[in-house]
Amino acid sequence: LAGFPMSPAPLTERVAAGRERGRLRRPCVMAMRYLGKGRTLVTRSMMGQPDSDYKEEASLKEDLRFYFMNPCEKYRARRQIPWKLGLQILKIVMVTTQLILFGLSNQLVVSFKEENTVAFKHLFLKNYSGVDEDDYSCSVYTQQDVYDSIFFAINQYRQLKNTSLGILGYEQDEDELSGLRICKQQYRKSKVLPSNDTLNIDSTIETECILLEPQALAVKETSDLKNSSFFSLEFYRLIEVELSFKLKGIDLQTIHTRELPDCYEFQNTITFNNRAHSGKMKIFFDTDADIEECKDLNISGSIQKNTQYILVFDGFVIVSCFASLILCTRSIVLALQLQKRFVNFFLEKYKRHVCSADRLEFINGWYVLVIISDMMTIIGSILKMEIKAKNLASYDVCSILLGTSTLLVWVGVIRYLGYFQTYNVLILTMQASLPKVLRFCCCAGMIYLGYTFCGWIVLGPYHEKFEDLNTVAECLFSLVNGDDMFATFAQIQQKSTLVWLFSRLYLYSFISLFIYMILSLFIALITDSYDTIKVNCCLYFSHLWLNILVGL
Repeated sequence: LAGFPMSPAPLTERVAAGRERGRLRRPCVMAMRYLGKGRTLVTRSMMGQPDSDYKEEASLKEDLRFYFMNPCEKYRARRQIPWKLGLQILKIVMVTTQLILFGLSNQLVVSFKEENTVAFKHLFLKNYSGVDEDDYSCSVYTQQDVYDSIFFAINQYRQLKNTSLGILGYEQDEDELSGLRICKQQYRKSKVLPSNDTLNIDSTIETECILLEPQALAVKETSDLKNSSFFSLEFYRLIEVELSFKLKGIDLQTIHTRELPDCYEFQNTITFNNRAHSGKMKIFFDTDADIEECKDLNISGSIQKNTQYILVFDGFVIVSCFASLILCTRSIVLALQLQKRFVNFFLEKYKRHVCSADRLEFINGWYVLVIISDMMTIIGSILKMEIKAKNLASYDVCSILLGTSTLLVWVGVIRYLGYFQTYNVLILTMQASLPKVLRFCCCAGMIYLGYTFCGWIVLGPYHEKFEDLNTVAECLFSLVNGDDMFATFAQIQQKSTLVWLFSRLYLYSFISLFIYMILSLFIALITDSYDTIKVNCCLYFSHLWLNILVGL
């Protein structure tokens, strides 16, 4: 009921005039006192009305009063059981439980992928230290190291079943094993003589590939490959060498949690990047794991029964969300019908249109939030059931749907806390300060973007946190929150005195401006709204009631 605006203007003037003449004292309190006793308020405008008009007016007031009650007041007034309230509480418990169960299952999937990625790096990258150097896994600096790294990966692929600790196998396509694909990219023609600054190059890129099947590798010696013309690399025009292969794997750790195991296909790529021709060749290792349906599962025990229990629970979640969706949709439809009655009554009696602010009071935003949450939960639960039955592998989509729906469900709890005055002040503060905060953020965002672009172009070559726009934005946001300040100052390279001095001016001005001025103003906007709401909380009752019950 909080925050209803006055409407229309003539009614407000009529109430004010009545107060000045002393004929009207605290009309909203008087109206609520009558309604609290279950009576109908009779105003001067009702005198001389026909009985039909009087009954219509009284019925409309009674419906409006009942609509804006909270569930407890509705139960006391008409003994109407708050089904939506009880269903929302039940839904919170069920949706949260479902999310936890899915999160635990998804956690096993994530850990299996990460552990396999680390295992693959140790298997196929020579002298891998266990820690990536930067955004790449490792690097080599001599031609012999390049050859050794390539043939090391080939030998490890050939001896996979004898060296790997995991349950891995070669990818099989239509009864044939696919193999190791090696491609090299190089300029078509190149002649470089750095000693006399001579460069003659054709920038057209040529790509040459070979396929090494597991059966052929099993009978072929490494020396035969080294003597191949394909592996005679001309490094002055070499751009990159790429090794790609697919492996199959099965995750058996899910059996311990009484779930069906997952079958995986790993698409692995090893890239030797020589695009910079700087004497340092970066080695990138990338793996993409796809969950596939296992073709033949024969598992004995209680795993299948446990899976059925979880599927039944997911079915109950879908039913409860569907019931909540129907009830909330029904409430919105009834509210729109009541709004139409209210608008028509005002138009017929006073020839006035109800303002849009009063119209929006009939649209309960919490119901819209619940409807969106229910739809996302239903779709996410269906996907979860398919994943559980090993018919789908859309973990990411299901996680987004279930995670967002659970977030909205818990946010919806604020609606019921708003029935208490202490919590309602907090909600009203958020509603009142939001427009001002958004406008303030738009202005502050312009300054923030200016600092972002400036830091990227000036400090990018001298500071790792300013190398790209995304990293700059994250670094500046950390500085606003007081995080990692000393490291940001200390890591700037002092190769250029001018840039070093500029970096100090840049960082000091940004921190001073955003922390001491902009952030303080941001907090002041919210504090001002809170003080206003707290002082005038008694005035934040339904102005709509004042218009209807006094003005008519």
